[in-house]
Amino acid sequence: MWGGGGAARAFTRTVGRRRAVGENHADLSFQAGLRGALQDCNWKTQPKASSTLPASLSKMKSSIDTLLNLRSNYHLGSPLSGVKILDVGCGGGLLSEPLGRLGASVTGIDPLEDNIRTADQHKSFDPVLAQRIQYKSSSLEEIVEESMETFDVIVASEVVEHVADLEMFIKCCSQVLKPEGSLFITTVNRTQLSYVLGIVVAEKILGIVPEGTHEWEKFVPPEDLERLLESNGFSVKTVNGMFYNPLWGSWSWTESTSINYAMHAVKSGAQGQSSSTNAPSEMESKQHSATAGTAV
Repeated sequence: MWGGGGAARAFTRTVGRRRAVGENHADLSFQAGLRGALQDCNWKTQPKASSTLPASLSKMKSSIDTLLNLRSNYHLGSPLSGVKILDVGCGGGLLSEPLGRLGASVTGIDPLEDNIRTADQHKSFDPVLAQRIQYKSSSLEEIVEESMETFDVIVASEVVEHVADLEMFIKCCSQVLKPEGSLFITTVNRTQLSYVLGIVVAEKILGIVPEGTHEWEKFVPPEDLERLLESNGFSVKTVNGMFYNPLWGSWSWTESTSINYAMHAVKSGAQGQSSSTNAPSEMESKQHSATAGTAV
């Protein structure tokens, strides 16, 4: 995958272990937060009135509003009808399924075949989901080869901190995303606090995630991720912090991005693509050699 065959194997082992073992508890992911925001469709007309909600929640609701309004003529029961979503690192389908229930056409990809088999088996219990969701044991590069500018939305939940070449990952996302499509990323900031809580406490003390799942050096500061996105033809719309409470087993939005955060970016329109697509020609060569192995 990203960064060559060795990186692919490392990514498969890391993400596979995280998805296979950690999906039933808090794996430091956006899945609970985004899933909850999307399922709470009534917030568009009846926003939550609780004064305890952080101010950043309204900003993220604006991002979700963008997603829900990709099609203006949606039905109340299926607000994402007609929207094509790619769930990168889908695991057992924890995020793909609620998106499918909201009417989206979802393609979930994961490098581990066991995860895909589990996801396929679970969706088979719901005939509606069986029609709306397609799972593939595939790398993102393989999707690039067959699905250029296909998706309206890409969700990458707890993936970017495991890739060997983050810029290549973002470029691949851009290639399969339609102009003006949305990219939602959640990941972990690289701070002293994230090391203590995300690795020492979560992995070594509480066992919330399997030990060795994360490498602190690969955690991505939001300013670095934002800079990479903007240099590859994206416009960052929102950056919001997330906090997991292990006592209550729940996520909440927060102003602080010192541990987990969610980022929403939009790919530039067709007219803005020429400058960004001409620049990384060397990277395109790297990608082709990494995925195809030969020069054309």
